[in-house]
Amino acid sequence: MNYDRRQRKPSFLAFSGAVFAAAAVGLSAYASHGVGTGIAQSHLQTAALFGFGHGLALAALAPGTTRRMGKVALCLLLMGTLLFSGSLVAGALGGLSTRLAPVGGITLMLGWLLWALDAVRR
Repeated sequence: MNYDRRQRKPSFLAFSGAVFAAAAVGLSAYASHGVGTGIAQSHLQTAALFGFGHGLALAALAPGTTRRMGKVALCLLLMGTLLFSGSLVAGALGGLSTRLAPVGGITLMLGWLLWALDAVRR
């Protein structure tokens, strides 16, 4: 197999996933050592867990995804992670509402279901 690395294109989704995973490690450390209240710590740990897991999924799955449905599924994972984890972080650190967390969770579920549908159709 002849492989030319110039044929590879940058992947915004893989990049975003790697950034999510890196941020999740820092967020988890901050939740463990820098937050005093239990509910804020719980929200940050949950946000870190979802950010790391979905970041890892994006970083691993995005480079090999060529089908439109697969890319849409990964975009839903990206948006869902931002909404879910972002809402929890904003609530824990800024005292803002976490009302977007359920929307993010539903978006994540839709993304995974679309990914499953794309996997069956290959």
